[in-house]
Amino acid sequence: MNTLQAIVLAIIEGITEFLPVSSTGHMIIASSFFGIASDDFTKLFTIVIQLGAILSVVVLYFKRFFQTWDFYFKLFVAFIPAVVLGLLFSDMIDELLESPVTVAVSLLLGGIVLLKVDDWFNHSEDTKVSYLKAFKIGLYQCLAMVPGVSRSGASIVGGMSQKLARTSAAEFSFFLAVPTMFGATAKKCYDYYKDGFVLTHDQINLLIIGNVIAFIVALLAIKSFIEFLSKKGFKVFGYYRIAAGIILLIIHFFIHPLTII
Repeated sequence: MNTLQAIVLAIIEGITEFLPVSSTGHMIIASSFFGIASDDFTKLFTIVIQLGAILSVVVLYFKRFFQTWDFYFKLFVAFIPAVVLGLLFSDMIDELLESPVTVAVSLLLGGIVLLKVDDWFNHSEDTKVSYLKAFKIGLYQCLAMVPGVSRSGASIVGGMSQKLARTSAAEFSFFLAVPTMFGATAKKCYDYYKDGFVLTHDQINLLIIGNVIAFIVALLAIKSFIEFLSKKGFKVFGYYRIAAGIILLIIHFFIHPLTII
């Protein structure tokens, strides 16, 4: 991986991590087109730069992260399903990550859901997240263990299904990303360390660059997304996902098979 590739991947991560379009799917696509999808460092890079995106949420919602213990307990309750299912089905998840067709189909089906979600659930202005709602949102988030589903998309839809307003569901999804993404990143980094993977000086520099760019871009993406979501809803993201899924299937089956991270 060179510096330009690292910058492009970090921009993609920053834009897509908190949008309902699947950051994993987009990173897989970009890495495949760059021809670096099978590289060990690329796999680690796409995980570690999530930390930059996580930090953007903490900075943007700084005051919300330092209020009551109730806030942390609800995040913990929502985080539990991902921990349990992630540990139980880690091997199966890794196998799914190797399937470009899974990514494409998930993008396509998720897009269809986003076209209808406003009609299904957008009937409330409730902003309060109870413990039961938090747990159910956490269950929805687990759908994103299938690559291409979108963690933010699944958890936002989960929040709206619990009668939360769109913006409130989106904000809770952002908050839930912090423990979820940090936990997933820490586990993967530990796995690489345990396997004896050693970073070079140049690779460390690329990780620093990637995290800084992902942080800055994610800040802008979150602000823009909340404003857009409150006015327009999810349909544009639905159309985008459907188009992306169809294009990927065409490329994979009729032009050139995609190589997955």
